Amino acid sequence: MTTRMDTITTTVMRTTELTALLHLASPALPIGAFSYSQGLEAAIEHGFIRDADTTREWIASGLANVLARGELPFIAHQMERWRAHDAASLAHANDEYIASRESAELRRETEQMGWSLAQLCASLEWGDAARRETLAAMKPIAQPTAFAFAAYAHDAAPDAALAAYAFSWVENQAAAALKAVPLGQLAGQRIIVALRGPIDDAVARALVTSPDEINTFAPQLGIFSARHESQYSRLFRS
Repeated sequence: MTTRMDTITTTVMRTTELTALLHLASPALPIGAFSYSQGLEAAIEHGFIRDADTTREWIASGLANVLARGELPFIAHQMERWRAHDAASLAHANDEYIASRESAELRRETEQMGWSLAQLCASLEWGDAARRETLAAMKPIAQPTAFAFAAYAHDAAPDAALAAYAFSWVENQAAAALKAVPLGQLAGQRIIVALRGPIDDAVARALVTSPDEINTFAPQLGIFSARHESQYSRLFRS
C-alpha cells in the first residue's frame, strides 16, 4: 500500500530532478550556448530561412534528423556508460562523436561548450569524485558527454534528460532566429510551442536507438556550417 509519506517522498524526488534539469537547460547556464547558431545563420544568408515558417521548418528538421538520430541517443548511451563508470567506452564514444562533427566550427562549438560544462561540474562538485576524475581526463570533451555526466550526477531519468536537452536546443535555435532573421518574440514562442510534440517524438525515437544506429549524417548542415566560417557578416560563432 502506498502511504502519504511515500507519495510525498516521490514528489520531492521528482521536483529535485525537475529543478536540476531546468538548471541544465537554462540559457543562463554559463557554457556559451547563446553564441552559436549551429548553421542557422548561414541558412539565413543563403535564403533557406526567410520568415517564421521557414525558421520552424529548419529547426524541426534539425530536431528530427540531427538530434533524434544523433545527439539524443548518444547522450542516452553516455548516461548508461557514466552509470557503469566504463571510462574506456566513455572516452571512445566521446572521441567518435567529436570526429563526427562536419566542420571546424561545429567541432570547436562542442569542445568549447563541453569544456565549460565539465569545468562547471567540477567546480560545483556534481557527482562523485571518481567520475569527476574520468570527466576531467577527457580532453577534448564533447558537450553531450559532459551533459550526460551532469544528468547522471543529478540522478535524472534518461527520457527527462533528453527532453531537457532537446528543449534547450530548440529554445537556443529560436533565440538565434529572433536576432538573425529577425523574428518577433511572439513568432519565436509559436515556434517553441509548435515543436513540443516533435520533442517528445525525438526523445521516444532516441531511446530505442542502439549505438550502432546513431547517425549524424547531415550534409546540408555541414555545408552551411563550413560556409559560415568565411561568411562576411556574422552574429554567431557557428
